[in-house]
Amino acid sequence: MSQRNLFSSRVATVLTMIGVAVGLGNVWRFPYMMGKYGGSAFLFIYLLFTVLFALPALVGEVGLGRVTRKGILGAFQEALGPSIGKLVGFLLLFTVTIASSYYVVVIANVIFTAGFSAVKGFSAESMPIFEGQLSNGYLQYGIVLGTLFISLVVLGRGLQKGIEWVSKLFVPFFLLIILYLILNAFSLEGAKEQFLAFLQPDFGALSAKDVFAALGQAFYSLSLGGTFMVMYGSYIKSEESLPKLAFWTGVGDVGAALLAGLFIVPTVLVFGLDMTAGPQLIFVTLPRLFMEMPGGAWIGFLFMTVLAMVAILSLIGALEAAIGTIVEIPWVPWNRKQVLIGMGVLQALLAFPSAMQPNLIGWLDLIFGSGMQVLGSALALIALTWGIGRLRTSKELSSVNSFTQGTFFFQWIKWVVPLVLFIVLIGYVYSSF
Repeated sequence: MSQRNLFSSRVATVLTMIGVAVGLGNVWRFPYMMGKYGGSAFLFIYLLFTVLFALPALVGEVGLGRVTRKGILGAFQEALGPSIGKLVGFLLLFTVTIASSYYVVVIANVIFTAGFSAVKGFSAESMPIFEGQLSNGYLQYGIVLGTLFISLVVLGRGLQKGIEWVSKLFVPFFLLIILYLILNAFSLEGAKEQFLAFLQPDFGALSAKDVFAALGQAFYSLSLGGTFMVMYGSYIKSEESLPKLAFWTGVGDVGAALLAGLFIVPTVLVFGLDMTAGPQLIFVTLPRLFMEMPGGAWIGFLFMTVLAMVAILSLIGALEAAIGTIVEIPWVPWNRKQVLIGMGVLQALLAFPSAMQPNLIGWLDLIFGSGMQVLGSALALIALTWGIGRLRTSKELSSVNSFTQGTFFFQWIKWVVPLVLFIVLIGYVYSSF
């Protein structure tokens, strides 16, 4: 077997892991989830669930990748055997391929919104133009093709010169711009008061649905699902501590969500807009926010630009999970460059229906997004703890010999976290019908 490429350094590993974890799940999804499902009470429950369940699941997924040094298909086959592993591996490979095809359409919408804000800005006169062009499938599909091309160019440069390089550029830039936007938001009159009032949690008002939403968001925001993190885990050096990497990835991921919230929540409240708008927050509420606030065109351009950047990092992770897996299949006769081109063509074809019919995205995400993401993460933990075995797994997860046979942490990811994931999946399916 040829020598596997590995991340070049700890900093590069952490920034790449944060980059793939953040994506749209935090910067877009977290603020509207918090607004819709209990406000600041949702925030505290989400943080608790992230520590108890999502971070251990992240350790497990990257552990499965590193212990096998293989992509999705190879990792599950080694853990669960040729037959079951092949079934699970191809299911998750199919899932990440389909999910990428509509995710890139949403990224194209974000890129268009950034460009529109910079060129025309949002006003009463320009909003109908914006809405019309946003729903123009052919225009959005053109942006999709450009986004795919850029992502594939990055992947074509390899792990260190491509994925690492762009992650080390995008993640710090995201942090700097978000901090600037937060300072701008809190300079608005009444922003501090509105935000402090919002932060007063009412735990008594939380319903079971709110709690399940917070639990689902904890897993969703870290890009768990038995695909991205398994592949990136296979690139992590053996001497790196997986619990520490998971901790810093979680800090960066949760931090991105909180920073996005620190910009969106005060500004939305100051201008009297709806925090409970749901998925429409980014393309309906925020353009109206940029229309109202001082310097809105510039602010809108910056926010949508950094949102697109972190979303592209997640897209790159999804494509790498698929491409890296296909290259390793013994009966596939193509090299990485050929697989990369083939995946680009396939994604371009698959993305066309979602670009033409945006309503299709919501239906696809019900199946291949949140639902399969939870199932894939549970299967990855089962593969690691039941398939790989206790001694090998404990050794892989440990950097200081603290995880030994029969430890609490191992039992936690073997029994408790998968059970919680299946409960989330059942609750998600039940609430969707």
